[in-house]
Amino acid sequence: MSTEKRINAPSGWVMLFVTIAAYLASCGLLVAAIIALGSASSPVSGGLLMFAYVIVLTFAVIASCGFFTLQPGQARVCVLFGDYKGTVRDEGFRWANPFYSRNLGVVSDTTEQAPVELSAGGIKLGGGTQRGHGSKISTRARTYNGDRIKVNDKMGNPIEIATVVVWRVVDTAKAVFDVDDYESYVYTVTETALRHVASLYSYDHMEDDDDLANTITLRTNIEEVSEALRVELDRRLEIAGVDVVDARLTHLAYAPEIAQAMLRRQQAEAIIAARKKIVEGAVSMVDMAVEKLAEGGNIDLDDERKAAMASNLMVVLCGDSEAQPVLNTGSLYN
Repeated sequence: MSTEKRINAPSGWVMLFVTIAAYLASCGLLVAAIIALGSASSPVSGGLLMFAYVIVLTFAVIASCGFFTLQPGQARVCVLFGDYKGTVRDEGFRWANPFYSRNLGVVSDTTEQAPVELSAGGIKLGGGTQRGHGSKISTRARTYNGDRIKVNDKMGNPIEIATVVVWRVVDTAKAVFDVDDYESYVYTVTETALRHVASLYSYDHMEDDDDLANTITLRTNIEEVSEALRVELDRRLEIAGVDVVDARLTHLAYAPEIAQAMLRRQQAEAIIAARKKIVEGAVSMVDMAVEKLAEGGNIDLDDERKAAMASNLMVVLCGDSEAQPVLNTGSLYN
């Protein structure tokens, strides 16, 4: 695996003055050579001046190819005749060896052998496209907002999930030399890692068991799942020299084919939980009413009358509709 090496590039302003001076000197040599060649007395000196003109002009032209600028958050990978020399991270107007490559090869999106066609976006090859890697690499934080994909959770339920990943290049040598196209690599690995992490957890707690209620799920433990996804991406993208700053789930839902069934299950769980609370409250209220009536001493209730009153109170308190009172003109036993 490649490892980034830091090199320093000198300021380009000094070489700019040297290059301008070389251009001016070449112009002076050209004029002097023309004058000397026009004079019959010094044709040899005219030839030497012309040769010096060519040398100085060639130096100025080659030196002009060494200028480049780096903005904050950029780096330049320096490759000399196929040999990696290092990476420049010093921002500003710089000058480096003019023979450093400005294009680090061609990245192809297809492996098919087909006629090459020129297009506005680059070189088209077969069913894909080719584009060159420039020598400048952005080291700024980037955001990849992934599309919604359908996966199966731990229980086998189909779900829709999407993520957003914040990443940056921390090792330019690995990004350029160890993978074919680091951007496409990030996008592909993000999808595969998301599928893997989603298959490790259930969408939600399917039972009310206390042991199951403490397990990590996709819906109730977003922070834990996001951290697990970030760690998984960080491990897989290390080969490309990419550091994952953050990874978050942006969409989570059941797939349409089971969404209605799961919605009914959630509604049933909500109804059961509400009924449970209502019954618990009604039982406590009935118990309190019986105790209060017994404490007064004015009303003596036997077990059968207590059971009937408890039954009536439970119906009133737990019923969905309003109670309709019935007047009993006889006794409790008639």
